[in-house]
Amino acid sequence: MSSDKDLAANHDDTFQKIQQPLQVAKRLEKFKTTIFTQMSMLANKYGAINLGQGFPNFDGPEFVKEAAIQGIKDGKNQYARGPGVPDLSLAIADRFKKDTGLTVDPEEEVTVTTGCTEAIAATMLGLINPGDEVVLFAPFYDSYEATLSMAGAKIKCITLRPPDFAVPIEELRSTISKSTRAILINTPHNPTGKMFTREELNIIASLCIENDVLAFADEVYDKLSFDMDHISIASLPRMFERTVTMNSLGKTFSLTGWKVGWAIAPPHLTWGLRQAHSFLTFATCTPMQWATAAALRAPDSYYLELKRDYMAKREILVDGLRAVGFKVFPSSGTYFVIVDHTPFGLENDVEFCEYLIKEVGVVAIPTSVFYLNPGDGKTLVRFTFCKDEETIRAAVERMKGRLKIK
Repeated sequence: MSSDKDLAANHDDTFQKIQQPLQVAKRLEKFKTTIFTQMSMLANKYGAINLGQGFPNFDGPEFVKEAAIQGIKDGKNQYARGPGVPDLSLAIADRFKKDTGLTVDPEEEVTVTTGCTEAIAATMLGLINPGDEVVLFAPFYDSYEATLSMAGAKIKCITLRPPDFAVPIEELRSTISKSTRAILINTPHNPTGKMFTREELNIIASLCIENDVLAFADEVYDKLSFDMDHISIASLPRMFERTVTMNSLGKTFSLTGWKVGWAIAPPHLTWGLRQAHSFLTFATCTPMQWATAAALRAPDSYYLELKRDYMAKREILVDGLRAVGFKVFPSSGTYFVIVDHTPFGLENDVEFCEYLIKEVGVVAIPTSVFYLNPGDGKTLVRFTFCKDEETIRAAVERMKGRLKIK
C-alpha cells in the first residue's frame, strides 16, 4: 500500500516541468527582447535614472483623463466599431486638416489603431507582399524591421550619418528599383531628433511619383518640432493618393500607456491596412478613444505650451551633456538627443550603456540596435528629455561626478 509520502513524490514527478528549447517562427528568430525593455529592467535593478525609454515620468492633462473616466461612467465600455469611434475619426480628420490643409473623409480614410505601433504593423501586413522592397532610413524604430519581416518584405536601408543626418539623395535614388513598394519616413525622427527638410521631402515625393512607390509616414512626434515647422509628406502635390500617415496620442499628450493611434490614407490604401487591423486587434479601447477625441480638440495654446516645456527640457539636457564631455548632435524635434560617447573610452555603445547604468546610475539607449549594420551605431547613444526637469538635472549631476574623459 502506497504511503502519503510516496503519493506526494509521484505527484511531484507528474507535474515536474521539463525544460524545452525556446521556439519562435523563423521570421522572428533574429529579434530579441526590445532594447527598451532590457534597459528599463536594468534601470530598476540598479536604481538608475531612466533617460532611456521614451515615456514621460509625468502624467497627461487632467481634461483628457477626466474624459476617459466619464466615458467609462457613461457605459462606453464595449467593443468600438473596427475602424474607430466616429467622434474620434472626425476629431482626427479635423486635426489633420488644421495641420496640413488636407480634407479627409473620417469614415473612409481614417483608421483608429492600438497605438502607432499597430498602425505600422497593419500598414506593413496589409499593403506589403512577400518580396516587396521597402526603403528604411537608419537608424530606425525597431518595430519597422520586425513587422516587415512578418510581411516577408526585403529591406533596403539608407544610412543617415552625423552630424546632420541628411538624406543622401543620390544613394536613395540608386536604391529604388522596380521591386520597391514603399519608402518609410519618420519625421521628426527617432532616434536622431532630425526633421526632414522640405527639400528632402520634395525629392522623396518626386521619387515616389516617378517610380510609383508608396510613402509610409510615421509622424508621432509631429507636435514636438522645435527648430522648423513639421511638414507631412501627404500634403505635398500628388502625394496624398500614395501615402499612409501614422500618428498617435501618446507622445503629444504624455499618455503612452493608453496605446491609441491612427492611420490616414486614401480609400484604396485604407482597405488593405483595415483588413490587417481587423485581424490584429479589431478595435481599440473604447473609453480611451472617446478621451482621445477630447484631447485632439485641445486649443492651440496646449500645443504651444507643450513645445515650450520640451524646448526648456532639451536645453537643460543638451547643455548638461556637453558639460559632461559628450559630443552632442542637434535635435530639431522629438524628445531625444543623440551623442557620441567615445570621449569616455568604452569599446562600443552597448558596453558604454551598461557601464553608465551600473557604475554611474543613468540609463541611455545604445543606438546600434536601430541599424541593420550595428557597427554604424557603435559610437552613438540616445538620451531622452521626456522627464521632469529635476530628474534631468539629477542625471546630469550623476554623470558629471562619475564619468571621466579618457
